[in-house]
Amino acid sequence: MEANQSVIRVLLVDDHALFRESVARALAAEQDLDVQHCASIREALQLLSHETFDLVLLDHDLGGERASQFLPLARQAGFEGRVLVVTAWVSETEARRLVGQGVVGIFRKEAPLSELTDSIRTVMAGETWTDRPLARPQEAGMSGEHAAPLFNDRQRKVLRFVVEGLSNKEIAWRLQISESYVKAILQSLFQKTGVRTRGQLVRVAFEQYEDQL
Repeated sequence: MEANQSVIRVLLVDDHALFRESVARALAAEQDLDVQHCASIREALQLLSHETFDLVLLDHDLGGERASQFLPLARQAGFEGRVLVVTAWVSETEARRLVGQGVVGIFRKEAPLSELTDSIRTVMAGETWTDRPLARPQEAGMSGEHAAPLFNDRQRKVLRFVVEGLSNKEIAWRLQISESYVKAILQSLFQKTGVRTRGQLVRVAFEQYEDQL
């Protein structure tokens, strides 16, 4: 490492041990990166209380915790570094919320490790990182409580039944539509919310769209 090259102190927060330990070990092999890792926001705040980090690599879904919970608590604890969300998935709405909170980027786990090291150096150089455009609400023609409803009436009804735990067959019977139509509506809900499974859809519905249920 060059004499004038500063070391970037990184804290990786991810509840999947295999991913966390593997990525931390790979990043630590870079001469300009000093990496520690932990599994939860609670552990991260404890580390931040007595150590200084330049960057936190934060998973979006930490079991019972979410990335959006971290930044306010970290700022209260005196953390002045940057936060890059590293996630397998995140909805557009949640991505905008995170950007609004001050995260410097969204990095998708499906990308190669070499891109992660690039993203770290990019955000530490004062830039932002994202692998897809994230329009701000005002750029999308929305204004907070006056934003257009995300779901149409049929999608909202299906979402409510999914939250109640009904099967596709039961939803079809309730709405008097075909089961294949229910599946098509579910796929549209997955696309709109950025999720991949019914379980993720239920969680996101409660966290982000409860006012539309």
